[in-house]
Amino acid sequence: MAVERQKKIKELLLKNGSVHANDLVQGFGVSKETIRRDLNQMEKEGIIEKKYGGAILIGDERKPDFILPLHQRKLQYFEEKNEIGKRAAQLVQDGQIIILDAGTTTWCTAKYLHHLEKITVISNGLNVVEESSKNDSASIYLLGGQLRKNSMSLVGPQVESELKKYNADYVFLGASGFSLSHGFMSSDLYEAEIKRAMVRAGRKVVMLADHSKFERNGLTTFCGFEDIDVLITSDLVREDVRQDIEKLGVEVIAISYMEQALEGSNK
Repeated sequence: MAVERQKKIKELLLKNGSVHANDLVQGFGVSKETIRRDLNQMEKEGIIEKKYGGAILIGDERKPDFILPLHQRKLQYFEEKNEIGKRAAQLVQDGQIIILDAGTTTWCTAKYLHHLEKITVISNGLNVVEESSKNDSASIYLLGGQLRKNSMSLVGPQVESELKKYNADYVFLGASGFSLSHGFMSSDLYEAEIKRAMVRAGRKVVMLADHSKFERNGLTTFCGFEDIDVLITSDLVREDVRQDIEKLGVEVIAISYMEQALEGSNK
């Protein structure tokens, strides 16, 4: 229960930037001492700075140039990301070649590929490669380059050069944000270059984005809607927005997701 409670507190911090101890006591129905222990633990992890009456998130993940560490991003909207990743994995068939971008939602996709026979997985994400290695029949290629510690991804000219060698059936990508006017954005210039190279290496390009990414800014655009074939998101993205994207020639798959479950995790 403590682990689950702290997970929900972290999601609230990621959403709002701060929390008040009294609100947490009331929301979770626990004692002040319990909440104090939770906040102490998160302070030890380097996630928050405790303030009188509550805590604030260290850094501001809403700024375009701020990238949360991977282990923190895994906690944010995890259930939604997991369902998106599961749906993405259903597109892949035995024997196919796929490229998985580094990130949390693509890691969720890798979790649901273990049963497939003789697939080839190409990725620049250390977490994705580690998860994919649990499939004994899979051929796995780790793209080499400079390590970006926040995202545990490999970037640089070497990665771009290697991607030119591949012709994948599917490319699965994540984004820091997207909008109808700016397309899909990344908060890291180096990672944006890798994403562009991945787009060019795939026969079909699939974008994975939870609802929080819509109308969220990134430092640079790495592709437009004309560059992708499928967007997998959730029904938390408004229906009119999904229809506008479909008018641009993109297949939109909106997984069913109980909004009350997500709201419950952010209270």
